[in-house]
Amino acid sequence: MKKIISLLLAAVLMIVIEAKAQFTPDKIYGQLFTDIQSTGIFPDAKTFVDCTPKRKPSDIMYDYGLAKGPSFDLKKFVSDNFNLPAAAPVINNVTHEKSVTVHIQNLWNVLKRDADKSSEGSSLLPLPNSYIVPGGRFREIYYWDSYFTMLGLKESGEVKLIENMIDNFAYLIKTYGHIPNGNRTYYLSRSQPPFFSMMVELLAGIKGNSVYKKYLPAMEKEYAYWMEGAATLKNGTAYKRVIKLEDGTMLNRYWDELEIPRQEGYDKDVKVAEDAVNEKMMMVRFANDSAVKNFRDHVERNIYRNLRTGACSGWDFSSRWFDDPDKISTIQITDIAPVDLNCLLLHLEKTILKAKGKTSGQAYLNRIKAIEKYFWNKQLNYFTDYNFAKKQQQSNITAAGLFPFNFIPYNPDVSGEKGKAVAKLVRSELLKEGGLLTTANTTGQQWDAPNGWAPLQWMAIAGFEKCNQKELAKDIATRWIKLNNDVYQRTGKLMEKYNVVDTHLEAGGGEYPGQDGFGWTNGVLLALIKKYGLR
Repeated sequence: MKKIISLLLAAVLMIVIEAKAQFTPDKIYGQLFTDIQSTGIFPDAKTFVDCTPKRKPSDIMYDYGLAKGPSFDLKKFVSDNFNLPAAAPVINNVTHEKSVTVHIQNLWNVLKRDADKSSEGSSLLPLPNSYIVPGGRFREIYYWDSYFTMLGLKESGEVKLIENMIDNFAYLIKTYGHIPNGNRTYYLSRSQPPFFSMMVELLAGIKGNSVYKKYLPAMEKEYAYWMEGAATLKNGTAYKRVIKLEDGTMLNRYWDELEIPRQEGYDKDVKVAEDAVNEKMMMVRFANDSAVKNFRDHVERNIYRNLRTGACSGWDFSSRWFDDPDKISTIQITDIAPVDLNCLLLHLEKTILKAKGKTSGQAYLNRIKAIEKYFWNKQLNYFTDYNFAKKQQQSNITAAGLFPFNFIPYNPDVSGEKGKAVAKLVRSELLKEGGLLTTANTTGQQWDAPNGWAPLQWMAIAGFEKCNQKELAKDIATRWIKLNNDVYQRTGKLMEKYNVVDTHLEAGGGEYPGQDGFGWTNGVLLALIKKYGLR
């Protein structure tokens, strides 16, 4: 009887969780959501999905149905019925300190959020502990951002806040089965680069190895999420986040569960899908209107899935994921096994083993072999992504290709020689005045040239340190620190991303203006200053 009751309670819990996952703004507000996001009354589509209703959503929708007419003022209706998200704090409320490190210390309180309270109609997923948000339009916790933010929190002695954030992520895993992109209902359909085991390792370095055991259940559950379906997958097929190549090698990819426009990027996704449909329809002849509709629906769903999956990667967006580097409408990320993702899952496998008191395991060893076999591009002497649909390596030179040096066990005959070759290529293709480019392509996308990003600088520097390219590691760090500090002294801002080619110009591209704050920039900058003793 107790077992039956336990099963029933578990089933009820799953129903509650699934129901909560459906409470996304597009589901709650239906046609009102579509009308708002399509008419562009907010320059940023994220604004409305972060609004909170002033009264019951059902009452708002009832009145919306009655009020619509020729003289209806949609903008006023929204203003009357919703609280807009709080404006990003003007960082001038923190004095423009001469020292950038003092500025960052003071910023933590600006970016800190206390434990959340549930609110009907809000997209926020309440978290039980305090946390740091990135800043600007990013009003919630973000998964991979938080690891790099923690690097700075560590240097600031904010150990309890680090632990609170890790506990929040463990709570999300327990509650939803994975860590969402961020703590919003509209992010539940995807995760982000899996840095949870890196966070656990960071905290263990401060508090001791008991930390590994504490978070073992959460790490195992996250691993199960990324490996869902692996046990029954046939060779040459893919399912959700798992790919099984024809030789039986197991790799992973990014994946979003939905094939609809991103709620927080609705208008832009619809435009990209329309462009893709128009481009593809020029190449096809149709028998009738029904065939046209079916074709259009198929192309749109595929584009929406890939755009959402691009957001899952954290690189939203980059020519790294495009068939034609200049056209986002050719995005094909669901066909790609990314090198950085597979390296992070290698770390997760290793950390789970360590938490169990083991030093090695078959899945861990198999992934090392897979990374060396499928991601090392002998023609380029560089690690690149693998397109499993085309059965070939990608030719993009990106900062993601430096992740393996952080995670593959060092071997002088392998990592050493590869490290030298990669360092030579990086100096010629990616190293610029302000640090490392994200990719060598200039496309107008924010995860391409001329932009550089704090997390990629950190992973590159740490990787070159481990493969004995210490001079290059320090050179990248020095350039990045100088760029961050120069921009701060000139503007009083610490930005989400930077132009590393012309360090006097602001970084551009992307779907929104440059954001000040900024969690991972602050974290990496503090950690690099401490690491190299630079000012």
